[in-house]
Amino acid sequence: MALPTNWQLTSPITPEHWQAYYQLRWQVLRAPWQQPLGSEQDEFEAQAHHLMLTDGSGLVQAVGRLHRLDDSTGQIRYMAVADSARKKGAGSMILHALEQQAVYLGLQQLQLNAREDAVGFYQQLGYKQAGDAAPLFGIAHLKMIKALCLTGSADDFKQWQQQLAQTWRQTIPLSQYMQINISGFNGYRLSCSAPLAPNINLHQTMFAGSIYTLATLTGWGMLYMQLQALGLQGAQVLAHADIRYLRPVDSAPEARCQLLDCIGDLGPLVQGKKVRQRIKVGIYCQQQVCAEFIGQYVVLPEPALQN
Repeated sequence: MALPTNWQLTSPITPEHWQAYYQLRWQVLRAPWQQPLGSEQDEFEAQAHHLMLTDGSGLVQAVGRLHRLDDSTGQIRYMAVADSARKKGAGSMILHALEQQAVYLGLQQLQLNAREDAVGFYQQLGYKQAGDAAPLFGIAHLKMIKALCLTGSADDFKQWQQQLAQTWRQTIPLSQYMQINISGFNGYRLSCSAPLAPNINLHQTMFAGSIYTLATLTGWGMLYMQLQALGLQGAQVLAHADIRYLRPVDSAPEARCQLLDCIGDLGPLVQGKKVRQRIKVGIYCQQQVCAEFIGQYVVLPEPALQN
């Protein structure tokens, strides 16, 4: 079930906002364990980034918070969703927005402590288990982490970018005909572009097949970058994909793919196991989203490593 279009994601500003924000925190995370009002807050409130999701009537339906632990790591805390908003994507929306804020702050990793019954939710969004966390109110918690940026130096990123461009030229001739270019890579995001002229249709907008190809190669490229950062090799293939064309592309587009939108553990490739990853790519034109692509990619291990 999808969220209604009139629900809004915002940060609390007014005293009324803050009261409703903390009330939902307490109601979901503290009241069931007979904890007093005020126990839903801690010493990091003033320096943290807070988000809340309100419905069409202005009622707070979900909340979450991000605060910085050190120069490279942030922590997600106080994720809470009202009963009326469960199973609608409210928690995912809050979490993804907090992740985007962490990227904006230049953080490289996020961590959180998840109740056992919430571990599956976070795993579906790219978080990995990293050991036990301290129990709270007698409830077992697990520490979970998610990388926002690939490990590597600026020189590494430049070298991988050059290698990717060369791989495309040598193995995917269509990339040359479309004149696809890597416009940027910083460990957080890979951006690729293509001129409109060689990809135009009779309506003087970008051909849908070219949009699809640009998105496919950008997702493939981000997967390639991850393998480079991990020191892994394998045959990358696109197993399935869905794309939504939202508006015509009438000027040079840019495809953008963030590491935080790449979901799936590549580690088992070391053991000769096939791995999968779901990768989201956005196609932008004049800073507007024109298409959204989600690809299911597979990496096949080298024959010598296969079980």
